[in-house]
Amino acid sequence: MGRLPGGGLAKGLAVTLRTMTRRSITRQYPEVQPDLPPRSRGVIALFEENCTVCMLCARECPDWCIYIDSHKETLPAEGGGRARTRNVLDRFAIDFALCMYCGICIEVCPFDALFWSPEFEYAEYDIAELTHEKERLREWMWTVPPPQAHDPAAEPPKEIAAAAKAAARRRPGTPR
Repeated sequence: MGRLPGGGLAKGLAVTLRTMTRRSITRQYPEVQPDLPPRSRGVIALFEENCTVCMLCARECPDWCIYIDSHKETLPAEGGGRARTRNVLDRFAIDFALCMYCGICIEVCPFDALFWSPEFEYAEYDIAELTHEKERLREWMWTVPPPQAHDPAAEPPKEIAAAAKAAARRRPGTPR
């Protein structure tokens, strides 16, 4: 077998001594901000104008940490038609003490009202203050980076490809 007693200990001490001689790469966080990837996940931002109070985000949330309140508003009809009703958002809050940052609410939102913001400095001294209302969520909306540019080598969207194909079949001067 030929193993010396304490060989593993010697290897461990060698690694420790080698590491001790290197300079540490510690960044002093509050003074030096970390270099985060451009699309990193921080908090969820709300674009209130796009929210139709469909409640999909609250229903699909596995932690039930999204709270939405609304009321119905009647809009008078223009030109003698029937009056329309619409939902008006009163409260939209996310309890970040419960949130597990899965992103399901962002994925299921059909109207693009929720986005990932790279903002990560939202610590509070009291856990009750981690429930952020729509005003705070709206502030984070302006930190959301613009969407990535489309890949020029990618296939065109199926809608555009179908329209181009239909236009190619149709010859100039012929009726539909």
